[in-house]
Amino acid sequence: TLHPVIHREACICTGACVTACPEKNVLGMIDGRPELLRPSACIGHGACLRACPADAISLVIGSKERGVDLPIVTPDFQTAVLGLYLAGELGGMGLIHNAVEQGLQAMRAMAASLAGQGPHDEGYQVAVVGAGPAGLAAALLAQELGLSYVLLEQGQLGGALRSFPRQKVVMTAPMNLPGHGKVRLRRTTKEALLELWEEIARKTHLRIETGVRITHVDREANGDFLLKSERASYRARRVLLAIGRRGSPRKLEVPGEERDTVTYELLEPEQYRGKRCVVFGGGDSAVESALMLSRLPDTDVHLVHRGARFDRVKPDNHEALQQAANQGSLHLHTSCRPTE
Repeated sequence: TLHPVIHREACICTGACVTACPEKNVLGMIDGRPELLRPSACIGHGACLRACPADAISLVIGSKERGVDLPIVTPDFQTAVLGLYLAGELGGMGLIHNAVEQGLQAMRAMAASLAGQGPHDEGYQVAVVGAGPAGLAAALLAQELGLSYVLLEQGQLGGALRSFPRQKVVMTAPMNLPGHGKVRLRRTTKEALLELWEEIARKTHLRIETGVRITHVDREANGDFLLKSERASYRARRVLLAIGRRGSPRKLEVPGEERDTVTYELLEPEQYRGKRCVVFGGGDSAVESALMLSRLPDTDVHLVHRGARFDRVKPDNHEALQQAANQGSLHLHTSCRPTE
């Protein structure tokens, strides 16, 4: 997930990054140096990066060898395009409760920027693209604040969560959702969380347009935005993109990946029972998929990672991975790259 990286050779140890972080538990001073304490608590304000007088901080997602470029946003999650905001996985928020909080903060900023402006005669005050955790939370807050809004989703409510494997354990933390209240979940399944999202949408009468894939977002001369899909157009004064990253998975880019035995989603692990399976990747998704397959009877599972260590996974996953490897139910191959 998203986290700051402190470049020690450039850091002059003022502690400005620690002071600037609104979350207060991501960075801390240890022996006079700023250090990363809880990377999972970062929700992408970027205040540490801007506060550093030595330009010694980068916001990254992924590993040093396989990083992902992140959009630069202001502390209220506005992009360089005025009126256009980002929240959730697109900005690095892979953790559900952090994505929810980011969506809420972005919507509060959007609402504040619209203060004193009435309803939009030809459209909406706010448009939210993506109905995953960040988009759902933002739309709920827009509704609670009395803003005219539209929530657009190319798939179904839940977004990328629906592409998770059946009965996948989802890690989250307590969070507040407008119109519903406190959600006290820490460990649940994909199905239970989707059921909760659907219950909240019904209870709050949230309006969602599903099956709408936005292809263009254009800013017009008057500052409004025109959002276009294949079947309709939408106008809004402010836009929040909460579209995630999973809709376009990273490909292996090797010969043979076009075969029907290669897939980028694991929806039903049971269909691979008794087969020989190879999983590529070094993050939580790859580890969890490999572990699910390894629990199937008579299934030969190999996990291939280009890195030397599985150092980007949650502690629970790391422990389960080592246990499976020690038991021989899962074969690990590190420092390997696919060629065909």
